Amino acid sequence: MEEKKTRKKRKLGSYPFASVVFSITVALLVLGIFGWLLLHSSRLGVRIQENIEVQVYFNKNISQSDITKIRTTIASKPYILIKEEPQIILITKEEAAKQFVEATGEDFKDFLGDNPLRDLLAIKIQADYQAIDSLNQIKAEVEKMRGVFEVDFEESLIESINENLTKIGFILLSIAIFSLVVVIILINNTIKLALFSQRFLIRSMQLVGATSSFIQRPFLFRSMIYGLLAGVLASGIIYGLTMYMNTIIEGLSELQDTNGFLILFSLILIMGMIVGYFSSLRAIRKYLKMSLDQLY
Repeated sequence: MEEKKTRKKRKLGSYPFASVVFSITVALLVLGIFGWLLLHSSRLGVRIQENIEVQVYFNKNISQSDITKIRTTIASKPYILIKEEPQIILITKEEAAKQFVEATGEDFKDFLGDNPLRDLLAIKIQADYQAIDSLNQIKAEVEKMRGVFEVDFEESLIESINENLTKIGFILLSIAIFSLVVVIILINNTIKLALFSQRFLIRSMQLVGATSSFIQRPFLFRSMIYGLLAGVLASGIIYGLTMYMNTIIEGLSELQDTNGFLILFSLILIMGMIVGYFSSLRAIRKYLKMSLDQLY
């Protein structure tokens, strides 16, 4: 008795589910990790810049009312960093002298007989105004205020920080673009290989009179669904890793922005769908144009 060989009937538009979704997920995960690094490095750069202080020194013997007036005026400026309230701290000359003694262990009053220091405001500037040109404009503006002796900031330090942040951002962006190209190639090859097994089914549909759009539709729809699912999995993995890292790295959660993560996850989902769609479209059109000999 002859054994009947059963052959699984292939459905138009079907893909090897597990292998395709796994491959696309891995590719999107790589892209998402570099996006994660870009987000955190950007936030870290902003934090570093916002912690830089600009000192506003007052004239000696300035009255408390004049200090309050100057402080209120500066607090209203658009370049002042605000976290619940303007980040402006008044340091009196007595407090400054105490800090000097604690830092150096020497009391200059013993040999000077007087406190030569001045009352000052330590102000923090928004990251958007951290360019040297902007800081110099702020310095010139504040120094024109009556009662202000001098405005000072560490120009060399700020230049060094800005240069390093620019270099780091350029390197990470270059790596992210490279990873994007790699992701597109990986997803394209994955779908191309998945469609290879359906090349004869595509030809059979052509022979019975099916139009190209009719043949393409189920493949394109399924590739978008798989891309979306892979994007959800990749986003879920990144989110899970982020939550875990927050428990072992102190202060990491302070660098995270909900809107930034929503944008990153949305881009991952859209990337999975778009690349999946166009990779399928490209592969199907290729097989539609191939002769029977070429299919073999």
